[in-house]
Amino acid sequence: MADKSEVDLINRDPNNINDHLSCHFEDVLAEPESTHSIDCVWKLSFTCFNFWKNICYKIQTILCGICIAAEWGCEFAYISFVHIWCFTPFFKALDINCGCAKKMYGMCVRCCVEPCCEACGLLFSAFKK
Repeated sequence: MADKSEVDLINRDPNNINDHLSCHFEDVLAEPESTHSIDCVWKLSFTCFNFWKNICYKIQTILCGICIAAEWGCEFAYISFVHIWCFTPFFKALDINCGCAKKMYGMCVRCCVEPCCEACGLLFSAFKK
């Protein structure tokens, strides 16, 4: 496993969880073969699209990224806390109690239902072809 103490500034999505967000100029704007704008318009559109997409993303991350990351860190800390201190002990207690109920149910079935099933089995075993 990679060392999590350092941030990888090259590969920022090593698990490819945001591949669906890949958006290039060609994915958004396209001119069919029969309809073309002037070349300089197409080139400037490409440049403007990429510039504004990148600069707006950077401004939003500067203004909000750290606070949002802090909030998600708190959220996942809370989720871990609840699972460790509430859910896991609750499920363990449920497992213990259900084990007791399972044992009691099995005893009741063996005492009440099993003799009836055996009697019916013996009754029908007397029938031959």
